[in-house]
Amino acid sequence: MNTHVTEMHRPRTTSGLAPILIDTTHMSGRALTGLERITLELFSAKALSPLPVEHVKAPFPSLAGLVAGQYVSLPLRLYKDPRAILLCPGFPPSLPLLYFGKRVIPYIHDLFLLTRPQDLSRKARLYMAPAFRRAIERLPRFLVNSCTTAAELARHARPDAKIHLYRPQVRNVFSLSPEGRIARPAPDTRLRLVAMGTLEPRKNHIAAARILSELRRNFFPEATLDIIGRDGWGDVADTLRGRSGIRLHGHLPDKEVRRILKAADVFISTSHDEGLGLPLLEVQYAGLPVIASDIPIFREVLENSGTFVDPSDPYLAALRIFTMVRKENWRTRHVEAAQANIHRWNRLAEEDRRQVTTLLTRLAGGTGED
Repeated sequence: MNTHVTEMHRPRTTSGLAPILIDTTHMSGRALTGLERITLELFSAKALSPLPVEHVKAPFPSLAGLVAGQYVSLPLRLYKDPRAILLCPGFPPSLPLLYFGKRVIPYIHDLFLLTRPQDLSRKARLYMAPAFRRAIERLPRFLVNSCTTAAELARHARPDAKIHLYRPQVRNVFSLSPEGRIARPAPDTRLRLVAMGTLEPRKNHIAAARILSELRRNFFPEATLDIIGRDGWGDVADTLRGRSGIRLHGHLPDKEVRRILKAADVFISTSHDEGLGLPLLEVQYAGLPVIASDIPIFREVLENSGTFVDPSDPYLAALRIFTMVRKENWRTRHVEAAQANIHRWNRLAEEDRRQVTTLLTRLAGGTGED
């Protein structure tokens, strides 16, 4: 498995390169999810400059348009231009696209479509999971968002598959600042927690609610939990609605997200699993301490800037939070650790971008890599 692109000499010119097509058939025009933001940021013409990048949209909006794009528009485009390369940062490539083999390169966010069927919606089980499984088994090259995803993908992909890291830069999307955080008084009876993510089983917001209950029962009687994220599938929203101390905000504009994050004391993520967990990094621009499930991807993303808990033991998790906020100068330490971690991650991400652009330049020039 090749998880790092070997440094290669860049050609002096990009004239005559094959087009780099970006599958944006999943971009529906609704409020952006993390997956759609990744498409905009990692696969923009600016990010992949100076390559000849072209975004291919669905022929018409709606799920039917996505299917038509995947099964008709994109295969037709690859057929008409036998040199074009297609990058798929959203939905898995359809069965007709697999015909074009090494010219189709998926971007793998996670392996949940294979490994967590119990957390999938009906649409994901019926449409996305079968296409994803076939692509993983057949295609020879992939881009991935983390070392954790790369290692997991290698266990499912063909033995000779090439896997290249392409971690996203963490931008200050909510215009956050740690200003004034260090000077805040220590919490007494109230502690403000905040979580972000779609209300669906994999995000495990119910575990965060149980931790909040233990905090309120034993340590901070007026502790609160703000959850920012649209309702997803399952009964998660119904289960959480009306619980003491919990406020469900749904999807919010960036200005409102910024206001809630600024007021918060702690960010918490109790996901069962994640491909990356970009919000954990984004909130660090506010200097927020991050409480996270003790899973490999969160260890990779946060390193020593995070506080890790077992969501299945809400009392011990609550005790860990209480101990953290009772330490002297805890806000200062977390602000400094957050800033250092963002710098570390973005340095790695920029190196990935250079390596991937070099790789795609070679592939688009027709020289290949193998």
